[in-house]
Amino acid sequence: MADTGKQLLMFTGTECAHCHEMTPLVDKLEMEIKARVERLEVWHNAENMAFLKKLDDGRCGGIPFFYNQKSGKWICGNVKYEKLREWALS
Repeated sequence: MADTGKQLLMFTGTECAHCHEMTPLVDKLEMEIKARVERLEVWHNAENMAFLKKLDDGRCGGIPFFYNQKSGKWICGNVKYEKLREWALS
């Protein structure tokens, strides 16, 4: 199993429908690879929004935004489970 610690981040919004669509896939990923994806709400948390903007650096401009702190790889928006898993293990 991967030792991912707190390196996996999901930037999300409380009212974001696309983020809610990804939640079951993130839950499945956490169970499968025995790692936690830290979920950071950005619409009601200015500090998290500033962190998102720093990591996003103009790549996506929206949420959900996934960032792997270990590899520096990111995902913009909704993706299939296979791509999410590949990102987490990269």
